[in-house]
Amino acid sequence: MAPEDRPEPDRIAGAPHPRETQTLIGQDAAQAEFLEAYNSGRLHSGWLITGPRGVGKATLAWKIATFLLAEPPQDGGLFGAPPPPTSLNVDPDHPDAHLVQSGAHPRLYVVRRPFDEKSGKLKTEITADPVRALKGFFHLSATDGGRRVVIVDCADEMNVTAANSLLKELEEPPANTTILLISHQPAGLLATIKSRCRELRLGMLTPDDMQQAMQSAGIVDAEAPALAALSGGSVGEAILLHNMDGLALYSDLIKLFSGMPRMDRTIALALAESCVGVKNAARFGLMLDLIDLFLSRTARAGIIGEPHQQAAPHEALLLVRLSPHDVAARAWAALAQELTDRSRHGRAVNLDPASLILDMFFKIEETAQKFAAS
Repeated sequence: MAPEDRPEPDRIAGAPHPRETQTLIGQDAAQAEFLEAYNSGRLHSGWLITGPRGVGKATLAWKIATFLLAEPPQDGGLFGAPPPPTSLNVDPDHPDAHLVQSGAHPRLYVVRRPFDEKSGKLKTEITADPVRALKGFFHLSATDGGRRVVIVDCADEMNVTAANSLLKELEEPPANTTILLISHQPAGLLATIKSRCRELRLGMLTPDDMQQAMQSAGIVDAEAPALAALSGGSVGEAILLHNMDGLALYSDLIKLFSGMPRMDRTIALALAESCVGVKNAARFGLMLDLIDLFLSRTARAGIIGEPHQQAAPHEALLLVRLSPHDVAARAWAALAQELTDRSRHGRAVNLDPASLILDMFFKIEETAQKFAAS
């Protein structure tokens, strides 16, 4: 497969790559925090950019990288120090911005899941080789002068060997180097990696920010409220759901579960079998994600009551009927964790998708029989 035809592990299908996203919505505080650190003259060499999926972490990392590569030296030079920057924005016509967009900047290195030539697919984890190649990058880029930047997207995907190799670079980083680690679940990272980075945390988008972000992504207004509800303030998840027709599939799940405490076996079997086969692999993954979202929303309903925004017709009434109190909420939350573990194991051992999904449906039915209000 030609390099330009290979899938990119850090791109959401159907959406621009983070390096191509010019405007970062809803994360002004994080941008200001980094800019303040830069202007202080005490910039950390390691930054851990954390937060939920799809809220702009990768976009911020590329924005920071472009800014650092384009900024003139702060040593003053012949004409004195330039005024401190007030924004991370860089003119798209700047030579360094052009190089970043083309993927050819000599002082930028990106660590991500590599492509496996044998299988013709992306590897499931970041292996040691891309991290070990940093040594060669640091050596070659040093001759070019200027600041060097590394983006790791995402750090959660590093295997143990890769993580230990990166730790060595964080312990003794070369001069004038910034390493940006993106993490959705920083709790799973090595404590020694976290201790050598300054954390920059991004929050969920507000409803107004979500609306603006989805409009920028070309999502029509009629779908926006339901996508916002289902994605939980993550524009990345909203785009993914939109591109994969996730709202329709979630509505099918709501119809199935609306018959609880008894579900229609015929509908359940049809939904499960729709995920079988190589061509339906993406639908299988989406189905598992949507089941997890349904369980999370059901558990939340037992604590806070009917959700303010519905992700599907009749969803709100169903959730409060299945989860009428806090005891039910805890049971649904426990089931969510159990089924998440079950789905991970099932996928790891290549369990038949239909069997796995049907088993999950039956577990949901069992819990509904205990708590569903009549």
